[in-house]
Amino acid sequence: MKLNSRSKSSGQVIVLVIIVLALLGGAYWWLNSTKQQMAKEGQQFANELVQKIVVQRDLNFFASRLSPQARMNFAAPTAQQEFINEIGRHGAPVGQINVQGKIEFQSQFFEPHGTFQARINYPAEYAEINFTISHPVGRWQIDDINFIPQRTQLGTAPAAPPAPAASPAPAASPESATSPGPAASSPAAGSSPGGG
Repeated sequence: MKLNSRSKSSGQVIVLVIIVLALLGGAYWWLNSTKQQMAKEGQQFANELVQKIVVQRDLNFFASRLSPQARMNFAAPTAQQEFINEIGRHGAPVGQINVQGKIEFQSQFFEPHGTFQARINYPAEYAEINFTISHPVGRWQIDDINFIPQRTQLGTAPAAPPAPAASPAPAASPESATSPGPAASSPAAGSSPGGG
């Protein structure tokens, strides 16, 4: 009789362990699939943000998606409009805008946030837009955003200075001992030695 009750209780423990493992496995699968979905939505929001703000210059989208902290950064009555106007001052972007960045999570699965950047090419110059987004409750929001115009024309990067010509080390001679050094580094390259 004791043998039967032990086998019965050990069978119940095994069933209970299987149920707990199944629940844990299901919870992990759900958390992981939710994480992947949130990462995908975050990337889509980043692309939408660049499209709405940089290309369409949609002030309503911009104002409605600012986080409380970002609203404080744009607290002046005209700050949001000035930001959109600054972007519009450069004209229409040329070519595709490639948004780069990624979504990360606190504690492996929670509080998604991301940092993104994009280079925007204009006919005469380019600019960069850098922003951070998060999804605290309900929807994605803009936590921080910066538009940084660059004054360089496309395809005309500043020329690199010419590399100095490689020359062998000067041999020690009586003439080099009285010379102030190479002509390129001397402010009085054309003056005669001795200063007569």
